[in-house]
Amino acid sequence: MVPAVDLVADLGESFGAYTMGDDAALLDLLTSANVACGFHAGDPRVMDTTVRACVERGVRVGAHPSFPDLAGFGRRAMDLTENEVRTDVLYQLGALSAFTRAHGTRIAHLAPHGKLGNLVVTRRDYARAVADAVEAFDPEIVILLQEGELAVECRARGLRMAMVGLADRAYEDDGTLVPRSEPGAVLSDPDEVTARTVRMVTQGVLTSRHGRDLPVRTDCVQLHGDGPEALRLATRIRAELQAAGVRLAPLDQVLDAPAA
Repeated sequence: MVPAVDLVADLGESFGAYTMGDDAALLDLLTSANVACGFHAGDPRVMDTTVRACVERGVRVGAHPSFPDLAGFGRRAMDLTENEVRTDVLYQLGALSAFTRAHGTRIAHLAPHGKLGNLVVTRRDYARAVADAVEAFDPEIVILLQEGELAVECRARGLRMAMVGLADRAYEDDGTLVPRSEPGAVLSDPDEVTARTVRMVTQGVLTSRHGRDLPVRTDCVQLHGDGPEALRLATRIRAELQAAGVRLAPLDQVLDAPAA
């Protein structure tokens, strides 16, 4: 059986007069996109443009909700209540859905951004909040995640989920991400990033920063579009996955494919 994987990246992260990344070029490489919903990045014009561009290219649209932290790009911890997280995620889903509806598509998946994405792995209250929001809004939405509390919630409720492999992030021995505040958290060597991504998808193995091999399931590969070499790296990862015999497909096709 030929392995299949979704290629996804964070898009729509420009804001007002400030431009982040080359979304137009990156979209030509992707099968799915995580679209910022206005809390850490993005604004109504950017959201509209991004969703339209996704539809024109046949790229699936996903919501990328975060903590309300524009100044910190959603990467700072915030001491919110469970209800605040739930309603903030619902609010962002509602905002993005206005644009998906206007452009004749729907929100296919949800990927918690930044620190919210980190904390739903370890905090049960935040995991419940995100699951509650998705379940209330549209339980057919696929939740992109790593193993942890949110995965436990999804399994218990029968919510759809997909495992994400982050191409350029270092992992701890327990499978969590190395905090961005620590040296080496973000990998910059294109040879290393590409090789570990291909191995992650084709062999189901990822090596932690301490050299431990971790078994992983990778339904989608998360690329980043906001670095100076992001487009070149994304192009190389796509090409080398295909050279390794991996089929690139939207997430719904990956999840619905028969098991090997």
